[in-house]
Amino acid sequence: QVQLVESGGGLVQPGGSLRLSCAASGRTDSSYPMGWFRQAPGKEREFVAAINWSGGMTYYADSVKGRFTISRDSAKNTVYLIMNSLKPEGTAVCYCAAALLRYYTDYDVLPAYKGEYDEWGQGTQVTASS
Repeated sequence: QVQLVESGGGLVQPGGSLRLSCAASGRTDSSYPMGWFRQAPGKEREFVAAINWSGGMTYYADSVKGRFTISRDSAKNTVYLIMNSLKPEGTAVCYCAAALLRYYTDYDVLPAYKGEYDEWGQGTQVTASS
């Protein structure tokens, strides 16, 4: 079991940047994929980005490709999401998640559906507004 705590959300002007952090605890190894999702008001939770356990493979939703960057520091058990060029429609609660339902090798296709993740953080609010 893993506990996840997000931080770094806030209010930025459209076009601005934020860096989110997700600290994991409760498990001694970090050999599982991690992902970021977001949920805008009145909408379903949607996939944003995922990263494998070594940090060598990443996958992004088309809507954020080229603007967002996911990374992880295994020594700190922390995953990051740098969000650049934020848009007003990007206002949402952002969640990090861990995929522990099955074992992933470092070369497996990364999970991109919320049903493939079984541990979630409490979320952090990101608002892009002038």
